[in-house]
Amino acid sequence: MSKSILITGCSTGFGFDAAKYLAQKGHTIYATMRGVAGKNKAPADALREFANSENVSITVLEIDVTSDDSVTAAVAQVPEVDVLINNAGVGFAGPVEAFSTEQFQQQMDVNVTGTFRTTKAVLPGMRVRKTGLVIQISSIAGRIAGPAFGIYHASKWALEGLSESWRYEVGPLGIDIVLVEPGPFATSFFGNIQPGLDETVMSAYGHVGEYSDGFGVKVNAAFEDAEAPTDPMLVVKAFEDLINTPAGQRPLRTVVGLDFGTQGLNDVVAPVRQGIMEFLEIADWDGPKG
Repeated sequence: MSKSILITGCSTGFGFDAAKYLAQKGHTIYATMRGVAGKNKAPADALREFANSENVSITVLEIDVTSDDSVTAAVAQVPEVDVLINNAGVGFAGPVEAFSTEQFQQQMDVNVTGTFRTTKAVLPGMRVRKTGLVIQISSIAGRIAGPAFGIYHASKWALEGLSESWRYEVGPLGIDIVLVEPGPFATSFFGNIQPGLDETVMSAYGHVGEYSDGFGVKVNAAFEDAEAPTDPMLVVKAFEDLINTPAGQRPLRTVVGLDFGTQGLNDVVAPVRQGIMEFLEIADWDGPKG
């Protein structure tokens, strides 16, 4: 069944690919990004041209997930949203001490508060219709942690907690909130990572810099391995699977790609989560009824 799908962060990566792929599958796509007439004019035009050439439905909209007004204005242009894919995100990497308060706040504003804004904007319509799906793009970095990505981890761990709690609240209203947790993928993410601003502090953490360099080598090697699950379309098809899965049957968490054991962690935690829900007498709030 065709769905009306709003996707954030469509200028590159998962968002750009998902807009095209899901449109080809017959869905009505609202592809959003910042700077559609400026810095992201090229991808915005590319999506419009794709829609025309393939005779599919893609409407490109301006949205800045760090602005209440921008989010409200964009959602107001969409007749109804059946599915929201919260894909917009930004990454900061380096020793935590090297980041300014403003950088920390920016990391949180995009990756956490931004998803809060967009989800809050679409929920009233979903509540009226008693149906809806929100797909939150988290990361395996929201389940495990290592050096050099502290504030990025903080944003994704926060998104995990926010989304799990929110899922229980909206489940009885017929709405699903789920998390997709990608590993490293061959997108522009690593090329756009922002470092800490304090170079003096950065220099004091040489061991973290060496670790980051080694991590980068390992990730690039995985991207060059034809057998490694690093094709971004794996994530896009995970979106499709969740959209096509009946309400009441969607898992809270879906790991995609190189997981470094994260799936095992999720498997261990699942019965603990179930036990907590049963103790709180909210087991039937875990997503909408089928």
